[in-house]
Amino acid sequence: SSELQEGIMQARLLPVKSIFSKFPRMMRDLSRRCGKDIDFEIRGESTELDRTVLEAIDDPLIHILRNSVDHGIELPEKRIAAGKPPRGRVVLSAVHEENQVVVRVEDDGTGIDAEKVKRSAVKKGLISEEVAQKLSEKEALELIFMPGFSTSDVATEVSGRGVGMDVVRANLEKVNGQIEVRTKLGEGTVVTLRLPLTLAIMRALLVRCKEQVYAIPTSSVEEVLAMEDVTVGSVQGKPAMNVRGRVIPLISLEGALRDDLWSDNGHRYALLTRSNDQPLALGVDGLIGEEEIVVKEMGHMLSRLKGIAGATILAQGDPAVILDVNRVV
Repeated sequence: SSELQEGIMQARLLPVKSIFSKFPRMMRDLSRRCGKDIDFEIRGESTELDRTVLEAIDDPLIHILRNSVDHGIELPEKRIAAGKPPRGRVVLSAVHEENQVVVRVEDDGTGIDAEKVKRSAVKKGLISEEVAQKLSEKEALELIFMPGFSTSDVATEVSGRGVGMDVVRANLEKVNGQIEVRTKLGEGTVVTLRLPLTLAIMRALLVRCKEQVYAIPTSSVEEVLAMEDVTVGSVQGKPAMNVRGRVIPLISLEGALRDDLWSDNGHRYALLTRSNDQPLALGVDGLIGEEEIVVKEMGHMLSRLKGIAGATILAQGDPAVILDVNRVV
């Protein structure tokens, strides 16, 4: 029922304070090590987020806050020379906006120099000199999300722990989040994370057909059988298996997605399921295991493909297609 679902969603929500609370101490330690004076402020710590999203933003926030201390806020004498107060400011905030939670890290530091970003990207061979010259400031800022990018030539003890902004973005995309950076040279930087309030999370059985991995909701699978344990015959010329006296049609999962229902290529397992309320066995090559997955919406074109319900990024970072067994046949 929707009330039960609502209850489950509520149980998944946690205040952001559960991860924000460790940051003041971290920021004090960092500013001391860098010889900088920083006022750190947290706003909106009672804002709630899905537990999985919270876990996913923990490392990215550590990285972004470290960057603001290390690369953003200037040393007191530099700030005074630039006509700024000697103490820098970093604000971490979380706020609800429609069906999203927006988390921001704002600093009043030196800002990001788009020209320096371009030079660094060219030097590292990420882009050519020609491409660099044509980039707008907004496009230049996108370069910081490229794998292997770093503006500081020395990986400092504070922010350069080998985690780049590319990893930060990848972590956020796993939970359908987005990141954007706005900056003004000499005035500071705002890093904005846009996060879904709740996630469609399901338990799925991961199976392999040839090289492809598919995720099938466990609620759709009644039983998994090893092919060697069942008798396969045919009914009206079509493959079927006898399971405890029930005759169940057997099709190849991989073949079904290609409209070639039974291309017998030595499947090792059969998944007992139901399609359009009729029992059905799907042949697969291998079982990988069960996993909790986050459902990602498919684009308009992909959502019309037969049997495909969505996509996900697995725990190891590999993409997988989520199947709707009702639409496979």
